[in-house]
Amino acid sequence: NIMANNKNSRKRRKKKKSRKLLLFVFEVLLLAVLLLVAYFVSMMNRIKYENLDESEAGINSDLDENTILSLEGYTNIALFGLDNRSSNNYDRGNSDVIMIASINNQTKDIKLVSVYRDTYLSVGNGSYNKSNAAYAHGGAQQAVQMLNSNLDLDIKEYVCVDWAAMVEVIDDLGGLDLEITEGEMNQINKYKKDVDLVTGKSTPNVTQYGLVHLDGTQATTYARIRKLAGDDFKRASRQRIVLQAIMEKAKKADFGTLTSICNSVIDDISTSLSITEILSLAKDVASYNIASTTGFPFELTTEHLAGSGDTVIPADLATNVVELHKYMFDDETYTLSSTVQTISDAIVYKTGITSESAKINTSDYNETAGATGTDGIKKSTDTQQSVTN
Repeated sequence: NIMANNKNSRKRRKKKKSRKLLLFVFEVLLLAVLLLVAYFVSMMNRIKYENLDESEAGINSDLDENTILSLEGYTNIALFGLDNRSSNNYDRGNSDVIMIASINNQTKDIKLVSVYRDTYLSVGNGSYNKSNAAYAHGGAQQAVQMLNSNLDLDIKEYVCVDWAAMVEVIDDLGGLDLEITEGEMNQINKYKKDVDLVTGKSTPNVTQYGLVHLDGTQATTYARIRKLAGDDFKRASRQRIVLQAIMEKAKKADFGTLTSICNSVIDDISTSLSITEILSLAKDVASYNIASTTGFPFELTTEHLAGSGDTVIPADLATNVVELHKYMFDDETYTLSSTVQTISDAIVYKTGITSESAKINTSDYNETAGATGTDGIKKSTDTQQSVTN
């Protein structure tokens, strides 16, 4: 009996010890999770963000009911890249990068739309000017309002980056492998000094072209090139190519690298996204896929306008916005709001450019999905490069 009791006692102690060990392991895991959450919350709290409601975002109040339903299936985020020649200054400045990332909430497919920075649009307060003037006059909020009011969109979230933030992200990812031409190599070497002045780096020359490895400064300078064939239309393509390359590299990065990136740039960006929203997007990063990209407007011409200079003019805005909703949301039944129609009519009145005007063909610069350089852009089947009627 005594032996039996001792045996049972040992079993109970062993079981108790096992329970204590399991409890200890559980507590350690719980503590690790709590520390991880606390770490991310503390990091995210360092981001400057401001939530926009519908009124602040300038969402048109006369959107068609079907348009509202169509938009509900997507998360639309505005991306602004600032050319401020300084670091972490997001109150004002020209937004030389204006992109819309439209995420299909079901498939996680992303469509990237570059709005050409010189596009003549309503920029707020009754003014018509280049689209990048909206940020210069009223910061991110006015720039978001400009996109929503002109394009019948429902953007309430934005992310702003400057050169310094881009350089940090790319360097933390270990650089990018891009296909560059000899002309692009020369342009990188000529203008990298502008980025170095902001970051304090001393970046070496790129000595080869073709498939090359670019560091943060070199890749950021590549995204700024516009003094080659294709001008600003092709520059917008380069910007999308760099963003795609960053995303593909981030999808393959380990947790430590991504943590390092967050820590490096958290003080250097401005966004409306809350902690919860950022974490919600981040948890799905591996499933995101850039399915298609384009430049906007689709139908356009260029003119020198008094007060605005060399300007991209939609031909006309109404035609382009209908095409945009088909492209972004597969919406074949989209109906223009009276707000957009009024803006479109005003642009026609102010510029004389209509949907019947001669247009510049930019279709060869649009689809960059899957391209690692401008030579890899999917070309239009239309071989005419300059002007169509």
